[in-house]
Amino acid sequence: MTATEPTAAAVQAARAVRVGLGRLRRRLRENYDRAELSASQTGLLGRLEREGPATASELAAAEGVRPQSVAMSIAALEERGFVARTPDPNDGRRQIVAVSPAGRDLLESSRAAGEGWLAGVIGERLTEAECATLVEAMALLERVIQR
Repeated sequence: MTATEPTAAAVQAARAVRVGLGRLRRRLRENYDRAELSASQTGLLGRLEREGPATASELAAAEGVRPQSVAMSIAALEERGFVARTPDPNDGRRQIVAVSPAGRDLLESSRAAGEGWLAGVIGERLTEAECATLVEAMALLERVIQR
């Protein structure tokens, strides 16, 4: 796919999506209990759940941050019981970090709370036809973000 100059409609759609998703993300954060975790801690916990156990250096590379930042987040998550570390069987100097059962519970309850709030608002403010349009729009966004 070659880069072409976007049309005015594409620019307008991009701006609407960026602004709308940013506002939605903030509202979702307001409506679920993250146990007062920072955004980076929440992101690490979610990544570990989605992608499985990893070392701190792997997490830093995946998140695009310094290893020291990841180490601090891991320490905070471990202190609260949301992750557990085990020795790397291939390299005793490294540790593997994984989501603990308490971390999984936190993620599940947070997602349920956020989705519950969103479903309630959608049900109150949109018609059935508008709900169907929203589902179609999300399918279009999925096409846009696929690699």
